[in-house]
Amino acid sequence: QVQLVESGGGLVQPGGSLRLSCVVSGNIRSINFMGWYRQAPGNQRELVADISTGGRTNYPDSMKGRVTISRDNAKNTVYLQMNSLKPEDTAVYYCRGITGFGDYWGQGTQVTVSS
Repeated sequence: QVQLVESGGGLVQPGGSLRLSCVVSGNIRSINFMGWYRQAPGNQRELVADISTGGRTNYPDSMKGRVTISRDNAKNTVYLQMNSLKPEDTAVYYCRGITGFGDYWGQGTQVTVSS
């Protein structure tokens, strides 16, 4: 069983930065894929970034240059650094982990970009 707990969301002004954290209970090395997704009201959930066990990262074109995903296996934590935030980045951000046995999601953390 794997549990994911996100933190680090909040209110930030346009142009600001946030770093989200996702703490994994259990062995993070058992997770083959980890990703950050977001969902704004009325929109579908979309990929923000993902990272493989080997550290290979993937970003949709819309996110490239503004977000960085990283993982610290020693701390069982995956991070999402977000810079140059825009009001349209406002959403609930979710952490996802996939093992050979299941597909797990965190409860989400709210990010609001507003002046």
